[in-house]
Amino acid sequence: MVTHRRSIEVDTPARQEFFDVTEQLVSFIEQTGFRDGIALVYSQHTSCCVLLQEESEDKTYYGTQLLLQDTLNVLSKIVPPTRHEGQYLHPGPIHIKNAADLRGELPEWGLNTDGHIISSILGRSETVPVADGSAVLGEFGRVYFGDLDSVRARTRTVQFHLIGD
Repeated sequence: MVTHRRSIEVDTPARQEFFDVTEQLVSFIEQTGFRDGIALVYSQHTSCCVLLQEESEDKTYYGTQLLLQDTLNVLSKIVPPTRHEGQYLHPGPIHIKNAADLRGELPEWGLNTDGHIISSILGRSETVPVADGSAVLGEFGRVYFGDLDSVRARTRTVQFHLIGD
């Protein structure tokens, strides 16, 4: 069994947004000469997600593909966007104090509970089969990394792991 690993960085805005990482994954597979197995695309960030979806072509003014914006719109009905402290139980006063004291975070950065909940619904990883050196995504399939934390711009990391022959 052979394994390969790579990470990429994605600069994300202070809004919920998706990023197509398909080409980076395909390029990684090609560069390694990997032939058959699985590709795991993973985010260690607890307010982010990875999903497989069709490319929508049409986009919002922000550049979000309409199908992905529709996904966010539906999920916002289930998990309303965090607008103020106390809307959700998390973050509580201990978390806010520790975030400030230990990590220098501002209290308003804790208003991302909706991003954490949506991440747990959508999931933080996807597995893509690789056959004969190609990701098996179908005709329209794409791999998207989503940052669901809308309180601040950040640099996020996406992990690629190849396992197989």
